[in-house]
Order: sequence, then structure tokens, then C-alpha cells
Amino acid sequence: MKQYLALLKEIRDTGIWKDDRTGTWVRGLFGMQAKYDLQDWFPLVTTKKTFLRGIVVELIWLLRWETNIKYLVDRDVHIWDEWPFQNYIDSNNLQDKFPKYSDAWMEEKARFIEKIKSLPADNEFVLKWWDLGPVYGHQWRNFNGEWVDQIAYVIDQIKNNPTNRRIIVSAWNPAQIDKMLLPPCHAFFQFNVDTTNWVLNLQLYQRSADMFLGVPFNIASYSTLLLLIAKITWLKPGTFTHTLWDAHIYNNHIDQVNEQLSRETYPLPELKILKDVKTLEDIENLEWDDFELVNYQSHPRIAAPVAV
Repeated sequence: MKQYLALLKEIRDTGIWKDDRTGTWVRGLFGMQAKYDLQDWFPLVTTKKTFLRGIVVELIWLLRWETNIKYLVDRDVHIWDEWPFQNYIDSNNLQDKFPKYSDAWMEEKARFIEKIKSLPADNEFVLKWWDLGPVYGHQWRNFNGEWVDQIAYVIDQIKNNPTNRRIIVSAWNPAQIDKMLLPPCHAFFQFNVDTTNWVLNLQLYQRSADMFLGVPFNIASYSTLLLLIAKITWLKPGTFTHTLWDAHIYNNHIDQVNEQLSRETYPLPELKILKDVKTLEDIENLEWDDFELVNYQSHPRIAAPVAV
């Protein structure tokens, strides 16, 4: 993962300081890129422990058209908790009672998570407050609410029209941005088939990249997506190219970045798909137990706050 660490170091050392939407301030650079070869190994960061189970569960959640975080919470994955919770706080004018990131805020969030676990998926409270709006999964599988299934389209094109230069999935939909709790950071991605060697490649265009917390997740998520789509289209996984438009380190992550960059890397692991998946429907029904992460060795986790 030296490509990722090189980007992290370049931003830390030469990035431009600026204010941002969250008020946290960031150091960032515009227009960066890294490439990861998936033919022999899986690009999972080793300089800190990375939560692959949560990454894989989230990816399946996206591919299932899901936008409500109950699916994730029920599987003890809490990647998205902060956004619907803060929306609940803001919508009910509870900011003074529960200031963001205060102990009271954290305690109330924990109570809400437990409440979600105890309620059925069709409960009115769950449907109203824990849905993110028409985010990734909705746009991927039902773009603009018009039943445009972009994932099914790219699978068909990879199989039947592999030289097509339009094998693209877009999560960025200007018509529905204001209905999303968080506009897509990973905005769109494109597949390419090497028809000489029958290798499938993938490039992600990410408009906003939280280099310390988010990007290791994004690398692993889209690498897993490449493995899955290659498997059901009978191709070998090739290169994941990660294009970062606005790559930044949050001001309150600098100490963590310094610690991470001081660590030596370990050899990269392998990710195996244990289940015999042949269709998109098979992928939708996968669980974490259907994967095996082999030979993953890492340094301990480094905690850092999420900027909401």
C-alpha cells in the first residue's frame, strides 16, 4: 500500500490549508491518482488495522439498493451512524441539548443505535430517521427513481459488449443531491475489459477524499467490487485505478497521519470469495461469512473522529 502512503505523505507535506463544509479545516491537493494491481494480492492498508468486514457489508448493502442503515446496524456495522443521527438532532432542534461530539451526543447516539436494533425494518421511526435518502445504492440500481439499473447494465456490457467505453456507473445525480444526507463522495466509476488477456479493470472517480479515514475504506470497497464483478463475468481481476479530485487530511487527523506514516508496511493479504456467485442476485445475498481474508497482518487501529 505504498501508493496510498505516498499520497498521504505528499498531502501532509505540501497540501494547501483551507476551510471546509464541516468547519474542521483541511490540508488538501487536487487531482491525485494511485493504481492497485489485484492479480496477486488485495490492497488493504496494513499500517493500521482496517475494518474489512464493515467495508464488505457496506458494499453488499449498496448493491442491494439499500439506503436505510438498519441493514448495517443489524450487522454491527456503524460506518453511517453519524449522518442520520445528526439529521435527527438538527431536525428536532436538539443541538443545544446534544452538542456535536459531546459526551451527551455520544450517549444519545448509542441509545438510538440500540433502538434501531430493537425495531423492525418497517417501523415508522426507522423509516423516517435512519434512511439516508437516494444515496449510492439508490442511484446505482434505480437512478433518479426511474428504474435505471446501472449495475445490471455494466454487467451486461462487460459480458456482451466488452470493448464499450461507456461501462459507467454514476452515483452523482444533480436532480436528487438535495435529498441526500451526504452527496456521493465516490461519484462515478468505469469498467474496462482488456480483451487480449480477458482482464477486468476498474477506475473510480472520487470527488472528495478523506485520506485518513475514508480512502482506505474506498480502496478496499472498490477492489472488492472489482473482484465480485470479475467473478460473475468470468474475467480475471486486473487494476483498480483510484482518481482523487479533492484529496484532503482533516486538521484533527494530522497526529494520526504522522503516526501511520511512521510505521512500516506488512505484506498484503488475499481476499477469497468462498461462495460460488454467478449472478448479481447471488452477490446481493452474500454475507461477510462468504469471504475469507487470508494472511492479513497489520499495525493496531488508530482512532480518529469523523467530520459530519
